[in-house]
Amino acid sequence: MTIGIVSYGAYVPRYRIKIEEIARLWGDNAEALKNGLMVYEKSVPDIDEDTATIAVEAARYAMARSGVDPGRIGAVYTGSESHPYAVKPTSTIVAQAIGATPHMTAADFEFACKAGTAAVQACMGLVGSGMIDLGMAIGADVAQGAPGDALEYTAAAGGVACLIGRKESELAAIIEDTYSFTTDTPDFWRREGRPYPEHGGRFTGDPGYFKHVTNGAKRSSGKNSGRSLKIMIMRFSTSQTGSSRPKPQKILGFTKAQIAPGLVVPKIGNTYSGSCLMGIAATLDQAKPGDRIFATAFGSGAGSDAFSITVTDRIEEIRNRAPTVSELIKDPIYIDYARYAKHKGKIRLA
Repeated sequence: MTIGIVSYGAYVPRYRIKIEEIARLWGDNAEALKNGLMVYEKSVPDIDEDTATIAVEAARYAMARSGVDPGRIGAVYTGSESHPYAVKPTSTIVAQAIGATPHMTAADFEFACKAGTAAVQACMGLVGSGMIDLGMAIGADVAQGAPGDALEYTAAAGGVACLIGRKESELAAIIEDTYSFTTDTPDFWRREGRPYPEHGGRFTGDPGYFKHVTNGAKRSSGKNSGRSLKIMIMRFSTSQTGSSRPKPQKILGFTKAQIAPGLVVPKIGNTYSGSCLMGIAATLDQAKPGDRIFATAFGSGAGSDAFSITVTDRIEEIRNRAPTVSELIKDPIYIDYARYAKHKGKIRLA
């Protein structure tokens, strides 16, 4: 059975903080950070925005592109590491907002930066089995970074929703294959009740990110070898240095010509659970029918989800029904560190 993306939608808040402003406060070298992280500014939620509102906006854009009856949606899954409630699902809020309730199932996912792609795989399984007609998978975050921590330079806000289905006439992109590689590698975590995550530096590089991304991508790309990749994207962890980021693509043998131009990480930072899906959305925004996309998500804890996707003719029909990622990141509102701290709730009154 053919399964794929019926529609997609993204959302990025307008507020931004520049790397120079964060570095100014902590006395760090802004140019070295920008060259190393390949991030120049990051998105910041408005004072009244959280993961739920971001997920709702992305889902509404996906519905606007799709033109389908929301009553056909049998599952809504939202992946995030910053759900607004410890006990109260984000997914029910989204489902109600888009008119998908009540004859459906909903749940929240958590797997650091790959919670969104895990939600996609769950929807693929339900759609493929015939249990549901359509499934909505979302990755959204207002990721946390402790004051002065390296995560402050990259942990951003944004989200992407993907509507997954099986009717070939409705598919804008066919998911040909997905493969996951998972171990219990403690490179990043946040205990219950703690406001900010911690990271184990020596586990972050080779044992965490590189081991999982390269093994997951190798298996998936090996299964699809012999097919020409006209467009390729890789979900690069912004916790890695710029010099080490190309390492997975070199190991896999991809060339610069196969990297989709105009990816958004330098402009908005790492949207964590929505980061791989944001890359896929940005690539679909510029892809042509017949183009193939290869994407690999990494989630600390640790695991990778790899996808091989082929774009169909329908992409041309739905693309302009909602804002593209490049349109969403235009006209930013830049703020200073004090306002950023207020927006992120870093200032707490006793």
